Amino acid sequence: MKKTLTFLIGLALSQSVFAENLVQVYEQAKETNPDLRSSLAEKDKAYSAISGSRASLLPQIGLNASYGVTHGRRDSSGVKTKSGNLYQLTLTQSIFDYSNWKVLDITKKQASIADIAYQYQGQTLILNTSVAYFNVLKALDALSFIDAQKKAIGRQLEQTRQQHQVGLVAITDVQNAQANYDLTVAQQVNALNDLNNALEYLRQVSGRFYSKLATVDPKTFQAVAPTQISTLLKQSEISNLNLLTMKLNQDIAREQIKLAQAGHLPTANLNASTNLNKNDRYGSNSTHTKSYSGNNYVGINLNMPIFSGGATMSKVDQAQHNFVSFSEKLESTNRNVINQVRSSYNNISSSISAIKAYQQAVISAESSLEATTSGYQVGTRTIVDVLNATTQLYSSKRNLSDAKYNYLTSLLQLKYAVGTLTADDLVTLNNMLGNEVGTLVTIK
Repeated sequence: MKKTLTFLIGLALSQSVFAENLVQVYEQAKETNPDLRSSLAEKDKAYSAISGSRASLLPQIGLNASYGVTHGRRDSSGVKTKSGNLYQLTLTQSIFDYSNWKVLDITKKQASIADIAYQYQGQTLILNTSVAYFNVLKALDALSFIDAQKKAIGRQLEQTRQQHQVGLVAITDVQNAQANYDLTVAQQVNALNDLNNALEYLRQVSGRFYSKLATVDPKTFQAVAPTQISTLLKQSEISNLNLLTMKLNQDIAREQIKLAQAGHLPTANLNASTNLNKNDRYGSNSTHTKSYSGNNYVGINLNMPIFSGGATMSKVDQAQHNFVSFSEKLESTNRNVINQVRSSYNNISSSISAIKAYQQAVISAESSLEATTSGYQVGTRTIVDVLNATTQLYSSKRNLSDAKYNYLTSLLQLKYAVGTLTADDLVTLNNMLGNEVGTLVTIK
């Protein structure tokens, strides 16, 4: 699977020599995105904590030594004693402590949550990169259509002025054409600002600025209906990462109840030690003596809690309320996931219908503009009709472009809501990209 994905990504990277395509932008974002790298560090930290929790179940061994000199006073004046614990080796092994096992179980589940959080961040990066990429293409299309509309209205304005100069049309026709031209200029300024903002967001996600991008190829673009909604909802119950996280949080809350109840249970430890002591006594008032002593010890320590002032019951009560809280949060998350899946599914269906409708609208608008222009030339239609038909044509083209990008975005959002979004999906979309388009646009 990994070899296949690597081959597909390599193929996608080779499709565009000059312009960056979707897969290339994602790979660059994946290498430098700080949120993804931070999430990876959090995951590694969570798994490292497992060893710390397991330590309480393993033997605890310690070695210590001490040595000192004592100077006697009064009746013992002049007597000196050198004594010390040459070594003391201790061993403690937990035999039974239920809380230690529960802490270990909780730590493992917390590590799983951190792992899921990393996967979630990876899916979020895929979605954010794609949305940012398509928003740039959408803004470029909008700007190009407005520019074409501006040129068309500009030609109509120039023709109207010439006709007015020879007395064929009234000054009001010139004024109407000028007003439409000025409005289009204002729309062009706003569209350029939208493009710059879209490019800035893409730079934030990927860490780079792109002067050229691969745009959607109309020949390879396909809008396909998604899988049945019932199948998607069942899949989301298994793979949605937010839902999996909340299920683990509920499990942790359940384990925390058991951890709190462990305060009522006894604990037992095995203790063992061996030591060697040295005692050296000398001085003017004492006979010089030297002695060694030591012992070995093995024993079991049993601790049975009887009453702790109600602290244990309080912890159990808090843990039970915490479990109820997470159970309700799980239900809320489940409802939210269902809503996201259904909404994304509806958006895809709506986008497919909109694409078909706007494709026909463009054809109709082109025919309408042609007929209106012919009517204006023979005097049956006014310049206002021509301007409205021109605006309608380019508005339909912008709506068709928006519907295509909305479809692509909704397709990714549906997989994101289900929890199955992967880099393979980007390769599929990348195959719909073709010619390059420049992003460094200025208003003329």
